[in-house]
Amino acid sequence: MLKIGGIEMKNQVVLAPMAGVCNPAFRLIAKEFGTGLVCAEMVSDKAIIHGNKRTREMLFVDEREKPLSLQIFGGDRESLVKAAKVVDQETNADIIDINMGCPVPKVTKCDAGARWLLDPNKIYEMVSSVVESVSKPVTVKMRIGWDSEHIYAVENARAVERAGGQAVSVHGRTREQLYTGHANWDIIKEVKEAVSIPVIGNGDVASPEDARRMLDLTHCDGVMIGRGALGNPWMLYRTIEYLQSGELLPDPSPEEKIRIAILHMDRLVALKGEAVAVREMRKHLAWYLKGLKGSARIKDVIMEETKRDDMVRILDQFVSQLHMVDNDEPSTIATSPAAVAQ
Repeated sequence: MLKIGGIEMKNQVVLAPMAGVCNPAFRLIAKEFGTGLVCAEMVSDKAIIHGNKRTREMLFVDEREKPLSLQIFGGDRESLVKAAKVVDQETNADIIDINMGCPVPKVTKCDAGARWLLDPNKIYEMVSSVVESVSKPVTVKMRIGWDSEHIYAVENARAVERAGGQAVSVHGRTREQLYTGHANWDIIKEVKEAVSIPVIGNGDVASPEDARRMLDLTHCDGVMIGRGALGNPWMLYRTIEYLQSGELLPDPSPEEKIRIAILHMDRLVALKGEAVAVREMRKHLAWYLKGLKGSARIKDVIMEETKRDDMVRILDQFVSQLHMVDNDEPSTIATSPAAVAQ
């Protein structure tokens, strides 16, 4: 099993720290679907230090989510250490993760995120400073390199290990690739062979079979799933089951998809209030509806809705109509821990 410092996970599946997605509402669903480790979306070190209300809300951890990794980013050593101390002393997160993979310009221009990929020495200095200042395990999430001409994944992972980092997650793309092209699993394998700390592979894991292939090829210690779980937490559960037993569970029925989508929305409403939650949920519902017959016709309607009850009514009507069309077909409801989630 995957173990980071003294924190032992019940399986090898990790939910990636996706910005704008991995708040407590979605993380808790991922945990109910069996995920070994969930990661919170990244938070700026300076925002943590300044302590604004929205940032402090992003540091909230529901006890039911644990073990949980809370990710921070920044380019200045002093502020990064201060932020890490806040996470260490004022939150109940289990792991402090440092982002050195975010490719967006507003982050890299601050000498943060993927910018670190060009300088193993800075990685060592920054990570070691954080490790010396906190008691919780410190990990790093990185990409394989800045661009195709600057791939220092092995050197960077070794710097993390020397600095006292307890694990490294490696996305098999460069900063230049963003989310295009293919993830290079061979370099993840090279990183695994170069360090003794746990290595978590990330990139192009869109099915349980992909997760199995990544583990077999790279021998990494865990598999991080990001975009494959958007609107599809069953991907997490199905992957766990497949890795443990070899059984490939069926996809969920439309009824199950919509039921969990509504649960997700209700948790967001409790977290952020109806107005904010319903707006934020629009993109999630587009992901939940993906692949369902006739879903395109209601996506435009959903994008205009502002009320929770109206959204539920539209979704319930859609499922009822779908069921009438397919009532002669057998149901393929995937059994899941979340089937009893309320």
